[in-house]
Amino acid sequence: MDRTIRFWRDLLGMRLVAGLGRRGYRHYFFQLSDTDLVAFFEWPGIKPVPHKDHGEPVRGAVIFDHVSFGVDTEADLWELKDKLEAAGFDVSEVIDHGFIHSIYSFDPNGIPIEFSVNVRGRDVRKNPSIVDVTPSGVTLEGPEPRSDVWPCVKTPTPDAMKKVYPGAGSELFHGKKKSE
Repeated sequence: MDRTIRFWRDLLGMRLVAGLGRRGYRHYFFQLSDTDLVAFFEWPGIKPVPHKDHGEPVRGAVIFDHVSFGVDTEADLWELKDKLEAAGFDVSEVIDHGFIHSIYSFDPNGIPIEFSVNVRGRDVRKNPSIVDVTPSGVTLEGPEPRSDVWPCVKTPTPDAMKKVYPGAGSELFHGKKKSE
């Protein structure tokens, strides 16, 4: 979890807004925007997954748990639940986590997704709460991103060397790719 906190909070600048934990697991949330969080779990004894390039099919160990998207109101959450069910997707009951109410489902690709709404008066983005009974030292540093834990950029890429290469989908806007 410490590496996760360093990356999401300190490198990417996303606030650590909730941390749950007991002996044997941790479950931490990072703020993506005013309504969006990304959640990570830590369990002891888990082996790291092998390197996988973007878009390569998953084989063996899985590296992704779920992504949480925020909605504005409780009514929006129930409307989304109804729409997912009407479209034939399995959707959980509404779950009360104390600070958010959530539903869980899967996108058509099998990616696990959560949709949640803040519980009135309990916005962990404004009032972070870590109730992990054994938080690490990195966790105890608090929710705010730290800029002093990663190396400073000493040689920024010069403008003359900044080149953007076409990737999949670029032909939609730049014409057909030339064969070489």
